Amino acid sequence: MTDLFNALTLLANYVIVPALSYGSQLGLGALGVTLIYGILRFSNFAHGDTMAFGTMVTILLTWLAQSMGVTIYPLPTAILVLPIGIAVTILMVLAIDKTVYAHFRKVRASPVIFIMASVGVMFVLQGIIRLIIGPDDQLFADGARFLVRAKEFKATFGLNEGLSIRISQLVTIIFTIILATLLFWFLHNTRTGKSMRAYSDNNELAQLSGINPDRVIMLTWIIAATLATVAGVLFGLDKSFRPFLFFQLLLPIFAAAIVGGLGNPLGAFVGGYIVAFSEITLTYAYKRFFIYILPESMEPSSLVQLLGTEYKIAVSFFILVLVLLIKPTGIFGERTT
Repeated sequence: MTDLFNALTLLANYVIVPALSYGSQLGLGALGVTLIYGILRFSNFAHGDTMAFGTMVTILLTWLAQSMGVTIYPLPTAILVLPIGIAVTILMVLAIDKTVYAHFRKVRASPVIFIMASVGVMFVLQGIIRLIIGPDDQLFADGARFLVRAKEFKATFGLNEGLSIRISQLVTIIFTIILATLLFWFLHNTRTGKSMRAYSDNNELAQLSGINPDRVIMLTWIIAATLATVAGVLFGLDKSFRPFLFFQLLLPIFAAAIVGGLGNPLGAFVGGYIVAFSEITLTYAYKRFFIYILPESMEPSSLVQLLGTEYKIAVSFFILVLVLLIKPTGIFGERTT
């Protein structure tokens, strides 16, 4: 029985907890992508760099607060300044919409034009971020590092394997639960949320019903910017901040959105966890796990690793292609918002 507990602890420490945290970050990112697609009808390739921009602003504010001796120990100081980072990012995306996307809506440009415009916005944001904060890793996490330490866990339960849970992972999961709950409640139980869903289903009919399209579009950008900033900051706290990392996140985020059904918020959210668990479970080395649960004569000599960790991004790509080939509408069926 002890070996079984060791095996389960091993999985929890290296697969389950990291996948829950990473899946939460992808889920929030995918929610922003799918909302923009559902309302504005285009895939926003600048979303990853919107996350990076919001995170950059939060980092700069965090450094300012830390220099003034302002902290909220044991929690990261970034949480304290996060609302300001969100506000700045909202202003940024609204300004971009006003100067770029509003023109293409006015001339009724095709979706591919919006996509190309978002690619241009992506490169501009990348340049701004690199100019301000640089291309290198930036560490901004402070406060207590661990909620549960592996050494203490081993001593408490008398196991060979320990479970460690970082404060950043706990904060990520809690923030995700709160934000997702509020968003789904907003979309399904408020008049404004219902107007956004109606606009997504049929924008012309919605306008005939008296729904203000400009207000719906503005709210969509506000929500997407909020989700992007929170997801980016949580990812930065959990790992580190490097602008190029957020560009790389774009593929798993889109994979998550498409797995659930692009335009379907619930599907995008669930898709984040599907992609995260797929990446981590397929690239984890199970040798120690099988040593605990198999007889000594059957213990593996190899790592028992399906893919190397360098192929994580390939898992997202494979999932993306597979879903597009087998079920393009995603696992949640037709698009709904």
